[in-house]
Amino acid sequence: MNAVLPRFIKSAYRKEPIVSVLITMGVVDALIGGLDDSWSLFAFGLGISGISLGYKLWRIQQSRTVPEEPVVQHYLPSRSSSPTLPMLSVTKKKPPL
Repeated sequence: MNAVLPRFIKSAYRKEPIVSVLITMGVVDALIGGLDDSWSLFAFGLGISGISLGYKLWRIQQSRTVPEEPVVQHYLPSRSSSPTLPMLSVTKKKPPL
């Protein structure tokens, strides 16, 4: 559990840092408002974190519905003159005197 939570948080902040900051800010505001009996701060925090989470889920859903086809680049012609590459041979020359 101790090793999983920091990895999850780091990956969430790397993928979408603005949304993650808004969710964290909303949760902290809701926590402070709930413990301090400030219902307006509690409602504001829940609203901010809920809107941010909804936006994040909406973005995930949008990315799943539009699959892009991979672009295939061919660096060699489809049919070459010889099906195999020529064999390389090393010729041994005598060094000059």
